[in-house]
Amino acid sequence: MSSNSYSTCLAPDPWLRIAVLSSGRLLVLIGAGLILTLELGASIRAAACLAWIVMGRFELLQMERGFERCTTVRLSSDSQFSVLDGDQQWRSCTLQSGSVVLKNYAWLRLRAEDGENFAELLRGDARQSHQWRRLQVIWRHFGALP
Repeated sequence: MSSNSYSTCLAPDPWLRIAVLSSGRLLVLIGAGLILTLELGASIRAAACLAWIVMGRFELLQMERGFERCTTVRLSSDSQFSVLDGDQQWRSCTLQSGSVVLKNYAWLRLRAEDGENFAELLRGDARQSHQWRRLQVIWRHFGALP
């Protein structure tokens, strides 16, 4: 097998998506509560709280749209990312900074061809999943790429 054909395909876990969206909603509410306790004028607190909620909602909507457009993530050894959308079409993506792959979890921040950013939280076990093991092998070699 040539190194160019070495790739991995991972399907996101729906429960992890629920956890990401739920924690995001909770953090928006906590942030709004903290803003309201600041020692500022009422109008400044209200404006800051409104801005926080609008920005948080925008981020959550962006995350939801990303979840809708991604059923599978594919990564090849030549650092090419693509996602399989709901129409069963592979769409090319680029990896964004802030992506992390750990032993059992991966947080991948991606940018689609149309410029939309989204992220996926993935989980796996290298002992049980060949695809997860491939992800870790490919990820280790990212540092050696130009």
